[in-house]
Amino acid sequence: MNDLASTPQPATPAERPARQRKPDWIRVRAPVSEGYNETRKLMRELNLHTVCEEAACPNIGECWTKKHATVMILGDVCTRACAFCNVKTGMPKAVDPFEPENTAIAAAKMGLEHIVITSVDRDDLPDGGASQFVKVIEALRRNTPNTTIEILTPDFRGKMRRAVEMICEAGPDVYNHNLETVPRLYPTIRPGARYYASLRLLEEVKAHNPLIFTKSGIMLGLGEQRLEVHQVMDDMRSAEVDFITMGQYLQPTPKHAAVEEFVTPKAFSAYGAIARAKGFLQVAATPLTRSSYHAGDDFAKMRAAREEKLARAGAKAKA
Repeated sequence: MNDLASTPQPATPAERPARQRKPDWIRVRAPVSEGYNETRKLMRELNLHTVCEEAACPNIGECWTKKHATVMILGDVCTRACAFCNVKTGMPKAVDPFEPENTAIAAAKMGLEHIVITSVDRDDLPDGGASQFVKVIEALRRNTPNTTIEILTPDFRGKMRRAVEMICEAGPDVYNHNLETVPRLYPTIRPGARYYASLRLLEEVKAHNPLIFTKSGIMLGLGEQRLEVHQVMDDMRSAEVDFITMGQYLQPTPKHAAVEEFVTPKAFSAYGAIARAKGFLQVAATPLTRSSYHAGDDFAKMRAAREEKLARAGAKAKA
């Protein structure tokens, strides 16, 4: 079912507030490097979409220069219309049967040690697109067996349990699903989703395979309160989420939700300290943090943290 009724509508000139000027800590250089152009050319040749482009990620210049790209499968048109997201909304095209193999080819050509795969919401598909995630994971395992795989999925509304089961059986290394914001803001920011359904999805992953790392993130600057962010952290830990990301929300266009606050780097650092105290294995909390930003490095740190935690527990048991 489409959520087209919830599509953000542009305000009239009289209603539209002036867009806030970005502070210095948010500004990034325009992408102009040779590596950026090579990555863009490869994506076009393989007919692949990236969330880096579709969601107007501010880190695209840095990541593509290093030939790191987050592939967005299942097309570039989403059946939802979240108030924060720049991805096109409407009725998607048929699923591309060549997408899994082309994704694996891209990973091999870029020499990726770690790849992040995400998707649009596909409420029009019987399985929400879960089978395409499975095919992509299988193609990567065949073609680039040493590449670790991180997936960032939608909530598979109405078909979550079977979708999660299928994907977990395919064996990704990291399963990410973002909560995006605090529960109070869901009706306006994420109207097609439900906060506790997303939490349940993360719990289901751990129930199917406790060894798969789970990850979730929220955007700050949408009007959330500090204690609400702390509660989201507690909810994530109750769902045994291993890794939390927190980044600044940036308004993609005037028709999207406005930025209520530019959260300072010092405030992000404080949130990060609290998250680490709550027991997350890995925390990324900066204004420019995004779900897949430095994902490979963060995965290595998270895996090392788990090994250290298990070693301490083993030593304690022997004592």
